[in-house]
Amino acid sequence: MSVKKPEILYTKLFINNEFVEAASGKTFAVINPTTEEVISNVSEAGPEDVDQAVAAARSAFGNTAPWRTMDASQRGALMHKLCDLLERDMDYLVALDTLDNGKPLCETRGDVTYTIGTLRYYAGWCDKIQGNTIPCDGEFMCMTRKEPVGVVGQIIPWNYPLMMLAWKWGPALAAGCTIVLKPAELTPLSALYAAALAKEAGFPPGVVNVVPGYGTIAGQAVSHHKDIDKVAFTGSTAVGRHVMAAAAGSNLKRITMELGGKSPIVVCEDYDNLDEAAEVCHTAMFGNHGQNCCAGSRTFVQESIYSEFVKRAVKLAKERVVGDPFEEKTQQGPLVSKVQMERVLGYIKKGKSEGAKLECGGARQGSQGYFVQPTVFSNVTDDMTIAKEEIFGPVQVILKFKTLEEVIERSNNTTYGLASGILTTNINKALTYSQAIRAGACWVNCYDVALPQTPFGGYKQSGQGRELGEDGLAEYLETKTVVIKVPSKMS
Repeated sequence: MSVKKPEILYTKLFINNEFVEAASGKTFAVINPTTEEVISNVSEAGPEDVDQAVAAARSAFGNTAPWRTMDASQRGALMHKLCDLLERDMDYLVALDTLDNGKPLCETRGDVTYTIGTLRYYAGWCDKIQGNTIPCDGEFMCMTRKEPVGVVGQIIPWNYPLMMLAWKWGPALAAGCTIVLKPAELTPLSALYAAALAKEAGFPPGVVNVVPGYGTIAGQAVSHHKDIDKVAFTGSTAVGRHVMAAAAGSNLKRITMELGGKSPIVVCEDYDNLDEAAEVCHTAMFGNHGQNCCAGSRTFVQESIYSEFVKRAVKLAKERVVGDPFEEKTQQGPLVSKVQMERVLGYIKKGKSEGAKLECGGARQGSQGYFVQPTVFSNVTDDMTIAKEEIFGPVQVILKFKTLEEVIERSNNTTYGLASGILTTNINKALTYSQAIRAGACWVNCYDVALPQTPFGGYKQSGQGRELGEDGLAEYLETKTVVIKVPSKMS
């Protein structure tokens, strides 16, 4: 059974609860990665448009504005209403992201379900944000207040268009902030539709604004804007450096960043089901076509089981169904763009030239659409480019190790530190590895289990701050200390 391709309803900027043309009148083409045809032309935000969106968000954050004076429980009710609308239109949203991004229906269904779960999780936080009372010496009473940080700029990537929106909107709205969201220019359509649903749900004007455009123009305007109090960015480490510099050079705005990764997943010889181990590692790498910041992109396998593991990994890659993402049987659609396809093919060429053994795949699939064959390399060494740099595509690199001590050192020998995993039946090995690895997440006998209530973020050059869970909410809150003098004697 196939799903009908959706009609495109919204292509303009969303500012102050209205869809408007860009001030410049410019548009940019959104391309279908399956067919290489234009889906639609979307208004291109520039600095003037970002200014207008920020002004709307600032007005909505005013002390007497409806959003600021609204009961916290009512804020939660609005978020739940938004979730109800997302559920109502789930089939449309699934089709929209499948068309725009190229990921298969089985994955976009999961994305939309996860989006709703994340927003509902944060809706439950709205009336549970609280400060403390602190015992003081002398004639004083002390309490703390948790207050929204203010107007937040949010810049999201193309690999999980709707899910990344929820990671950003959820804690910001729960905290009481107002939002200027810059979706990726490759995948802006579901963010614009979500904005329309936010208006339908009853969010006041200016609380949510969506300004699609290019990172070098609209994204730069957001990160440099002096009336934005915080910027949250998900994307590459290279761009993250620019965002951080812009935050420092403008108004020292607060930042949270979730950046790149080259995450290890370790398979120990004691793991008693090699087929299962190969499946876990396959999913860790090939999920979302490998376009996943925390993909298990370095597969370390203990030498005694290495050859058998490689055979199973190759079999799974060869069996992976690549094709039209609107077909239910499809497991892997196209990569998101021609640039991304060529980038991945370049890494494959580099792997072959540096001496890694190409076990399967290694080429473009077909002549139309940005499809790359599921690819497996064995005999990979740590000094090879494909073992060091983030490929962001369906390319599994399998490395051999001898001891746990060795693989811990090699796992940590990277500038990244986003995620990690280990497959072992030995609890001592699991605990030793999870304590020694310098990464924001460590999954034991599973991989990429990132739930709305579990903090997510990176060590080292994989980012700063955390998203999801209570830690993610804290990134959108300021702590204010209030001290009141209380005379010991009543007059």
